Amino acid sequence: MKISMQIIMLAISASIGCIILAINWLYFKNLGMIFQLLNIFGAFIITVPIVLFRYISYSKKKEMEDMFPIFLRDFVEAVRSGMNLTQAIESVSKNDYKSLTPFVKRLAAQLDWGFPVELALKKFAEGTKSRMIARTISSVIESYRFGGNIADTFDALSSTAVEIDRLRKERTLYLHSQMITGYIVFFVFLGVIIALERYLVPSLTTVSVTPLTGEEGVSMTQLTSAYRELFFHLVLMQGFFAGLTVGKMAEGAMIAGLKHSAFMVTVGIITFTLFG
Repeated sequence: MKISMQIIMLAISASIGCIILAINWLYFKNLGMIFQLLNIFGAFIITVPIVLFRYISYSKKKEMEDMFPIFLRDFVEAVRSGMNLTQAIESVSKNDYKSLTPFVKRLAAQLDWGFPVELALKKFAEGTKSRMIARTISSVIESYRFGGNIADTFDALSSTAVEIDRLRKERTLYLHSQMITGYIVFFVFLGVIIALERYLVPSLTTVSVTPLTGEEGVSMTQLTSAYRELFFHLVLMQGFFAGLTVGKMAEGAMIAGLKHSAFMVTVGIITFTLFG
């Protein structure tokens, strides 16, 4: 059985990450911040390939959905020039539709081999794995099945797809300010955390525990270390979830927010390490 390159890369990254985590647990468990940073690095090695492959898949699907209205428009023009469906698909398959191109070429080849139109269109929609394209192709299949004018159907659906794309771009533009606000909130939060770490925590005196326990007070070093660890975790959580929120608002998908999360978490770690 053929093993894909993705599976090999995932297995390698998972192995390296697990080795880093194991070594960190065995030899650096008592080194505080170093132990935490190595844990983050090990988890990063394990998860990045998974996130990267999913994001690449999301980007390709988004690109296909952006190019699909152009494909529909070209098909309508080909049909109205006098071509039948198979000839029109064959003609437009020579155009460049980026990530959609291999699926259009496959559709043209299947029709040329004598595949039923409904089956070829259904396989085309399934191959893209896009709900928007699948819904559109489903309407085309129904129109073809009941004898409708397929050129008019494609034309109407092309107009609808273009309008949907226009509304999505307007939504992205409108939410751009919200994305900027999300970044501002994160950096303000990061500044507040660093200010607390640098100026508030050192001003605290030794804290005594409840006398009933019979234990000694907590030293300043222990208190500072505890607060530093707490603030560090807060920065990580804020960066991760703020990034997901920004991606969801800007592009409508959580997976799109992972690049924002990676940026915020990286900036948070570096800033907290240097100035905290």
